[in-house]
Amino acid sequence: MKRLQKVIAESGYASRRKAEDLITSGKVYVNGELVTKLGTKVEANDNITVEGILLQKEDKVYYLLKKLRSVVTTRSDDKERKTVVDLIDTNKRIYPVGRLDYDTTGILLLTNDGDLANILMHPKNEVVKKYIVKLNKSFAIADYHRLKNGIKIDDRKCIPTRLKIKKNDHAKDISIVEISIIEGRNHIIKRLFLELGYLVDKLTRVEYGFLNLGNLQSGEYKPLTIKEVKRLYEYKNNN
Repeated sequence: MKRLQKVIAESGYASRRKAEDLITSGKVYVNGELVTKLGTKVEANDNITVEGILLQKEDKVYYLLKKLRSVVTTRSDDKERKTVVDLIDTNKRIYPVGRLDYDTTGILLLTNDGDLANILMHPKNEVVKKYIVKLNKSFAIADYHRLKNGIKIDDRKCIPTRLKIKKNDHAKDISIVEISIIEGRNHIIKRLFLELGYLVDKLTRVEYGFLNLGNLQSGEYKPLTIKEVKRLYEYKNNN
């Protein structure tokens, strides 16, 4: 027997965290009976209905996408904007792992594997994300050292695992900075630099854990290999 939220996540319907919300909000039925208690265990042959949809077991799929600008990181959008899911040619119910802002580009994982999504998004598993940031003015050395030592956002300090100034053009008054963080809070990169008085003109995530963009062009994607998926699962085993 397995916990109900785990089964929902494994079906690809939602992440485990979202599955828990669906259960407690009264949107899940098992064999026709409403279940609202987290931790309820179910058998493999039980019929599970979520939001009126009977769950079907499906094979797990994993994609690495190079997100474009002006595409939203969600399954659907009430403003009818193009979503990252629209870019993937699959009939599986996939969803993005974490988020990238509307105007942020770069590496994004999409899957129907709720367990892996939870592993990758949980702070304790320390998955490092690397970004290239173009700032609206040259980056002062004093601010470099402030950021390297950590900036407090919402009473919690964020300390980069790596920080490097790739370009500092004083004549054009712009700079390009490479920053790696474990953090996953919304708009965290923009907020870090804003705290120092800088605006982010362009932001690209170039690495997610050990994965990088390779030769992918904007809007292109590729399936992950079995070896890559196993390595992603190891983030849980290593912590």
